[in-house]
Amino acid sequence: MKFTKMQGLGNDYVYVNCFREKIDDPSALAVKLSDRHFGVGSDGLIMINPSDKADFEMEMYNADGSRGEMCGNGIRCVAKYVYDYGLTDKTQISVETLAGIKYLDLTVENGKVKLVKVDMGKPELDPARIPVIAEGDRAVNEPILVDGKEYHMTCVSMGNPHAVVYVDCNVNELPLEMIGPKFENHERFPNRVNTEFVRVLDRNTVEMRVWERGSGETLACGTGACAVTVSCILNGLTEDEITVKLLGGDLQIRWDREKDTVYMTGPAEVVFDGEWGE
Repeated sequence: MKFTKMQGLGNDYVYVNCFREKIDDPSALAVKLSDRHFGVGSDGLIMINPSDKADFEMEMYNADGSRGEMCGNGIRCVAKYVYDYGLTDKTQISVETLAGIKYLDLTVENGKVKLVKVDMGKPELDPARIPVIAEGDRAVNEPILVDGKEYHMTCVSMGNPHAVVYVDCNVNELPLEMIGPKFENHERFPNRVNTEFVRVLDRNTVEMRVWERGSGETLACGTGACAVTVSCILNGLTEDEITVKLLGGDLQIRWDREKDTVYMTGPAEVVFDGEWGE
């Protein structure tokens, strides 16, 4: 099986062109490929499939083999793959995901995709649809008790569930490997949750670390950065367009409240091409 390892701000996946490859058990394969000691090493597996609803379909699996609805960094890499590897010559494409069809604008330099802007769609704030167990029609600055400590979270779905938590300290000081799983598997999240730990630097800039369900800490999370932006605006902390600083680099996020859609712009890179066989 031929594959390409790609990364968006260090959020790395193994990409397989399923126009020419056939995968019988992608969940099991994702676990094998993702292992950083005995496999290729990645945050998961992304399959690029034909679609009868859009230009392409993105089928995503986390490192633990669970199916993922959406991945912001992953979909940018899908856009780069299909253009750079000759599956399309269009610079505006549509990609089908479990979170709906997403529309992407590609910036091309010297025949290669440099940046991708993604229309990530409407942020979901209804607790039942995120899902999160909460009172009221929104979970904004909602208290939650985790491992005996009270935090305040704002919950948003960008195709997958996110809990945004604000901290006063440098995010690099957080013991994420300890508190991340406590949030991920908390009883208030029926489908588990991705958790972003955020410090606001100014009205236009925030920094974050993320614990992703099924993958653990990753260097970046595109849907998480979008959820953070929405949360910051709902809490009156930032402007509508901000820079989100992640461990792997920066994303530009804008919530167009008139259209009620979130735009994400960032890079996508090829790490290497390879071949997997057992």
